Amino acid sequence: MKLLINPEPFLSPPNSIFPSYHPFITRFQLLPFPNLHRHRWISRRISSTPLPRATLDSTTIEQFGIPEFDVRNPALSSSYRSSALPRPNQTVLEAQARVCTGPTQTRPLDEQQAFKVFDAILRSARGETKDEDEVSIAQLGAFFAGMTIRANAFPEATQWSEGETRAMKTFWPLLVRVLPPEVIFIADPEGLMMGLGSSIGPQYVGNGIREMRLVGALREVLAGGHLGFEEVQGVLKDVLPFQEGDEKPKEVSEALISAFLIGQRMNRETDRELKAYCLAFDDEIGPPPIADVRSLTHYGEPYDGNTRFFRSTLFVAAVRSCYGESCLLHGVDWMAPKGGVTEEQMLKFMGANVNLSPLKAKKLLEDDQLGFAYVSQREARPSLYSLIGIREHIKKRPPLASTEKVQQFVKASGKEAIVAGFYHEGYEEPLLMLMKRRGVHSGLVVKGEEGGLSLTTRLRSANTTRGLPVNYCSGFRALDVSSSSEVGGVTRQGFSLEVNAKEYGFHPTDTPRTDRSVSKNIEFGLSALMGEKGPAYDRIVLNAGIVDHLLGVDGAEDISAALDRAREAIDSGNALKRLLNYIKVSHKMG
Repeated sequence: MKLLINPEPFLSPPNSIFPSYHPFITRFQLLPFPNLHRHRWISRRISSTPLPRATLDSTTIEQFGIPEFDVRNPALSSSYRSSALPRPNQTVLEAQARVCTGPTQTRPLDEQQAFKVFDAILRSARGETKDEDEVSIAQLGAFFAGMTIRANAFPEATQWSEGETRAMKTFWPLLVRVLPPEVIFIADPEGLMMGLGSSIGPQYVGNGIREMRLVGALREVLAGGHLGFEEVQGVLKDVLPFQEGDEKPKEVSEALISAFLIGQRMNRETDRELKAYCLAFDDEIGPPPIADVRSLTHYGEPYDGNTRFFRSTLFVAAVRSCYGESCLLHGVDWMAPKGGVTEEQMLKFMGANVNLSPLKAKKLLEDDQLGFAYVSQREARPSLYSLIGIREHIKKRPPLASTEKVQQFVKASGKEAIVAGFYHEGYEEPLLMLMKRRGVHSGLVVKGEEGGLSLTTRLRSANTTRGLPVNYCSGFRALDVSSSSEVGGVTRQGFSLEVNAKEYGFHPTDTPRTDRSVSKNIEFGLSALMGEKGPAYDRIVLNAGIVDHLLGVDGAEDISAALDRAREAIDSGNALKRLLNYIKVSHKMG
């Protein structure tokens, strides 16, 4: 490992679970997944060749009761998007990607682009478009919030371009006649747009009690300002859960919610604002259950998944559980903006129950034959899950994209750690701050591939000069375990480093490509857990061993020993057994 920063002082197998095999006895083996389109586990007869220790025989397969794949579970991550969600207008969505971002990242529209966007908005507001071309109210809120904040608070380089200004002068007199009042308020809160002197924005207070506090807070956000902890929490609890569908009237406008969410991200959230998002719904379904385990790691992968590379965390959790490091995964079925492969998709595809409550997950964590579990945000934080549709229509990631990675849906009687992935430089310290606020013993942020947790064995590109490198890690460990549950007064050791896999004997390899394929990600992971050596195997070992070492796990003081322990968990067949057993047991929990 190459040490980059050190702000604080840094501290420095079981027998095979399968029957013994005779090399010439005919057995069955699970195939890798090229035939997954048949939606069932497939086995084939192996004869006259030595078998790896992780090979499964037919008796073992029957013992685990592996279910056939549900034909409704598709192989591509995009198929997990709910068909009930309306599609956003692509012209405006592309514009949002440019203008609804940070003070230095924003790319103003040129005149042609701006006229095209405003024309689409005007035609939609007049009802002249088809359903698929309609600009949603959430898009209007996000887009105009971005335009207003840029005009009020951004540096000159990312304020309105000349083309945007000309487009606004052309279209605003027409738009102000047809846009809903809440959108006019977002676009022109002071009533001074283009000298028209409108009174709608200055006088707007919202419709009903639930919108009033939101409108007041939004005025501050649109001016580039920040809010207090209690103010943010108050707004969130006023407006969530968001009611979708026609069966209930919407009590809060999607335009106001989307403007608030994207506006806070554009202004770059303060620590107190992030804490408010992180903790707002901790008690939504009651206090978290406490699992009787000596160690529990909460894995905070980006909820929107991977679109390009192998996602290893599910398989890493199975490995770490073999030697008593319990792991709790959490996420969603599908999330914008990437809409990539998630743990929930993989588990669902393999037949596991992905609708477990935190209480049921606690029982799985306590099971000596399992030791890991998955909880969906849908079950643990339904209020936040209700925003999935809106989040697609605001395009860019809101503050929740950071804070939802630092959750404790189940707590432990022993030590706790949180590991979270990040991509954009500057969010590593806020994430660690939230972990400390959670009172965990240790915390780790990882800049893995695609902003996730997967460290890579791929060589670092010589041309990479912008931002922190892939495989950058930063974290802390509490010195006194007994005091780690306290919010204040805990002595912690901090560290920051770049992991170089080659230093630990890993041969540099390109990361396996999955390209949104759930089945391909499963194929890579299961093949590795069966003992097949290669890039996926190496990544699972690397991620298990390095996390053990950096979190200060017992028995992982020496990195080489930690990596060997992870290899043994795979080569013995124990990790595969636990994953397959999880599918069976969770499925039976109903």
